[in-house]
Amino acid sequence: MDLVVTFLGTAASAPSAARGTSATLVARGGRRWLIDCGEGTQRQLLSSGLGLVDMDGVFVTHMHGDHYLGLPGLLKSYALRGRERPLPLVGAPGLKGLLHDLRRTIGRLSFPLEVHEVDPDPDGEAVVVEDGARITAFPTAHSVASIGFRIAEDDRPGVFDVEAARAAGVPEGPSWGLLQRGRAVELASGVTVRPEDVLGAPRAGRTVVLTGDTGPCAATLVAADGASLLVHEATFSEVDRARARETGHSTATEAAEIGRKAAVALLALTHISARYHPREIRHEAESVFERVVVPRDFTQIDIPYPDRGSPVVARPGRVNGRPVAAATTGDAGTLPSE
Repeated sequence: MDLVVTFLGTAASAPSAARGTSATLVARGGRRWLIDCGEGTQRQLLSSGLGLVDMDGVFVTHMHGDHYLGLPGLLKSYALRGRERPLPLVGAPGLKGLLHDLRRTIGRLSFPLEVHEVDPDPDGEAVVVEDGARITAFPTAHSVASIGFRIAEDDRPGVFDVEAARAAGVPEGPSWGLLQRGRAVELASGVTVRPEDVLGAPRAGRTVVLTGDTGPCAATLVAADGASLLVHEATFSEVDRARARETGHSTATEAAEIGRKAAVALLALTHISARYHPREIRHEAESVFERVVVPRDFTQIDIPYPDRGSPVVARPGRVNGRPVAAATTGDAGTLPSE
């Protein structure tokens, strides 16, 4: 099952000519989850070449405008094209009040919103459980109530041992499939063969953690432990650490320290202030942790299962001179140095 993260907006606070405000699309199999929905997110989706895809859930990390101002337009566009199925909308405290304030702007919708306002919980609150994956919310350390999201897959069954199955007398065919899916099989002899008799150790699933805006905090470190991908904000450079503390943000160094301590497979730094060149942020982070990338808008990260390799970063492709997501063109390539 594919697991792909597409960065739709990577700027801090306000859009620039090259970067939109916060929005990240996580696609797992046929499911699509949008983490934050900054100003112009629906246009970013269209510009990326992915199109205005129907989301299976929208998650808002906190109630600052650069993380939610795209919601009215996105919801209205869904209504205009006749969406009927419910849309889960999950967010930090303040989400219900925000929707109340926006009700005249949004107007009537053709589909129900399933609104879930999450109180920060140090143990992480499960907000979505489906198809072998669980999305949990954890508290982060910003200037207002804020949460991050952890998308974690269940462990997969271990590798099927063909020789062990044959030695146990399990006939090749449907019985092998049942064992691989975790079900015991009773042989004609009356002997029961259990999955653990023919399967290796369980194999880890994939984990993606997205912090939203936050200073460095213990809850992020716990959530990101061993993650396949940690998407962490890096609004400031270390020279502006005092400003980061005042505003509830992180420096590139601090984000890299979280990535190193959590031993993540890849760290992606977003929410980059326009005062820095992305190269500065990357170089600063790399002095602490090597496995780091500073995505551009429309950068994609393809995350294989841990036993099949490391995350693959694809730089945006180009159509008529403008950047688009590489998956839409087949023009994928590793992200070059900024």
